[in-house]
Amino acid sequence: MQLYNTLSAKEREALIEEAGKERLTISFYKYAHIGNPQILRNHLFLAWNDMEVLGRIYVAHEGINAQLSVPAENFNTFKKHLDSITFLENVRLNIAIEQDNKSFLKLKVKVRKKIVADGLNDNTFDVTNKGIHVGAEQFNELIEDENTVLVDMRNHYESEIGHFKNAVTPDVDTFRDSLDIIEQDLAEHKEDKKLVMYCTGGIRCEKASAYYKHKGFKNVYQLEGGIIEYTRQVREKQLENKFLGKNFVFDHRRGERISNEVIAHCHQCGKPCDTHVNCANEACHLLFIQCDECAEAMNNCCSVDCKEIHALPYEEQKRLRKGKGASNKIFKKGRSPVLKYKK
Repeated sequence: MQLYNTLSAKEREALIEEAGKERLTISFYKYAHIGNPQILRNHLFLAWNDMEVLGRIYVAHEGINAQLSVPAENFNTFKKHLDSITFLENVRLNIAIEQDNKSFLKLKVKVRKKIVADGLNDNTFDVTNKGIHVGAEQFNELIEDENTVLVDMRNHYESEIGHFKNAVTPDVDTFRDSLDIIEQDLAEHKEDKKLVMYCTGGIRCEKASAYYKHKGFKNVYQLEGGIIEYTRQVREKQLENKFLGKNFVFDHRRGERISNEVIAHCHQCGKPCDTHVNCANEACHLLFIQCDECAEAMNNCCSVDCKEIHALPYEEQKRLRKGKGASNKIFKKGRSPVLKYKK
């Protein structure tokens, strides 16, 4: 049995171009008790590989978190397979706002300790005692209430390019970093304010809402389906869109345009821009915001040093990287001192 990828990203990209078929980018999650995540992982890989599904899927004892791309012609087969798994029957699927056939180029199904790295000990509180889920219409009403505190549960590089108006956007690198900071900052409002949270697709709020209720917050709400589902409902029901800018996504697209506002700036020149890129120097790979002009001037790199390395013959670049671990800058997400206009 083949339980791993046999094609490189470049080979898969060529096959997608050759096929010329429409693909759908989809995400979903489900908290559930999974006795043997490895067995489920293997089952999913075998079934989805046959359907030409690509993506990044995490399976743990606590559930599943999936971001994937499926050929449109195979969607019904894929959905039927999901429904055949008891705890995934009729699971909500978040369909991407902007489609890209190359959003994912490999199928990676991994067993993890958690489906989101939250740093919490789930045995210390009731993870099923979640906040009130609200749709786009009620969410819009709630965030206009003066007794509401709206909190973005995403990381700084996500909220930098897009967020709801008047939202608290913690300056954090990871989800786990935000949990205690938000509790401390809002400690005096545990009883008198409505705590309303949102994230990309809802999964981070699912755990955070239960955690904050455990910590004594009396009125906890979360945006059902996150920004992705909110946008779908706003367009379907012709509601006012209160989201500004882009929604950061964790695939090759890196962002979906939700509104026309550009609220971020190029990290190199400071002009309005909200396009995330990775430094072309593979020894760096820093995620940062870069405009077209700076991309051309810097050869898609974050610094002069990286530009010089990227200009070397590829074999020389490989020689320089040999024996060295991945650059820590990969995890800095725009924090590097080489970026003059970083947030």
